[in-house]
Amino acid sequence: MTTPAGTASAILSRDQVLAVQDQFGTPAFVYDQRMLEARAHEALAFPNPFGLTARYAMKACPNAAIVRVLNKAGLQIDASSAFEAHRAIAAGVDPAQILLTAQELAPDFSSLVQAGVRFNACSLNQLRHFGEAFPGAEVGVRFNPGLGSGHSRRTNVGGPSASFGIWHERLERVEGLQRQYDLQITLLHSHVGSGSDPAVWQRCAGLTLALVERFPAVTTVNLGGGYKVARVAGEEATDIALAGAPVAGALQEFDRRWGRQLRLEIEPGTFLVANAGVVVSTVTDIVETGKEGFSFIKVDAGMTEILRPSLYGAQHPIEVVARSDRDGRTGEYLVVGHCCESGDVLTPEPGNPEGLQTRTLTTPDIGDALVIGGSGAYCSAMAAKNYNSFPEAPEILLDREGCFHLIRSRQSLEQILQNETLPDFLTNDS
Repeated sequence: MTTPAGTASAILSRDQVLAVQDQFGTPAFVYDQRMLEARAHEALAFPNPFGLTARYAMKACPNAAIVRVLNKAGLQIDASSAFEAHRAIAAGVDPAQILLTAQELAPDFSSLVQAGVRFNACSLNQLRHFGEAFPGAEVGVRFNPGLGSGHSRRTNVGGPSASFGIWHERLERVEGLQRQYDLQITLLHSHVGSGSDPAVWQRCAGLTLALVERFPAVTTVNLGGGYKVARVAGEEATDIALAGAPVAGALQEFDRRWGRQLRLEIEPGTFLVANAGVVVSTVTDIVETGKEGFSFIKVDAGMTEILRPSLYGAQHPIEVVARSDRDGRTGEYLVVGHCCESGDVLTPEPGNPEGLQTRTLTTPDIGDALVIGGSGAYCSAMAAKNYNSFPEAPEILLDREGCFHLIRSRQSLEQILQNETLPDFLTNDS
């Protein structure tokens, strides 16, 4: 039977899981370099008739080593804040390979642009500020095409309920600012969310190309958005070749009609890193709540490492890795995290963070490892950092030769406290 991509056994052997537990302690993130590079090569094969730039949406997992691996594999960078742009530069990325598309206009955005970072205006206000700072310059513009896709409203960033991008009916105001500041709009960007429906992607591509017709200087179209991956059995993954073929056809038709060959940009995040990462944790307790209740496996990880189940009801593959030989017994368990929070549940009902759903798992002993798969994207980057004062977990890279490399150390209590200060009136005992 084929091992699901998001499971621990797709990345780590039993001996490797136990080695992580012993060598680095738990909880700990582990990422597989080979899988990261394989996904990068798949993204770079996205159908395109006139050239492709594939950008890594680094918000998914911004660790410098992950950024560096994917950049060396041929991906450029999609930064969602000025801070991410600075982190990418610190990781060794050429500023010219970074596209800054942010909800917030940072005070230092002009210094990033001067360093070579490409700017993508996400609102009329941002476009105005860019024009004032850089009249006559090239710029990208992000539009909300009026349609979006996602597995929930919280991952849908297109349509009337999303604040991302300039609403497509404000096109004339964009043209006015373009004329006022003599701007060269060379990139047009839309972002529809994180869905798996190719029909939605195709329709959004058509809506975006209709906007391009109004901007003759546009040479590049960025169809942003995530490609859904299958972490657990039953989930549907986006076939990017299938989703991309009609988009390529739309670009060819646009060229036939208008004589303009547009370069395509995509900016996946989850697709690249989700199933390349796992969290190795340790079973700290096993409790039950009687005949009418549940059996619970408590682990030393939780929403401080993986917030997605509590936020979305997201599903992650979970495996118990026993430290000693067992008789193969299994049971029905809920897996819960270490936070003093009723919502810190790692096995919610699919799509419903309020619901509970047991998993059939190997009967554990306290001290066994428990591995949570599909944890490469929006986990270490989007955790409930330092809740209950738990430190940030370390991150480890498994290289092509099977060696482990520490790429982020475990946070210390001193590091948690380092920015806190007590005012004098609270330190005065009188």
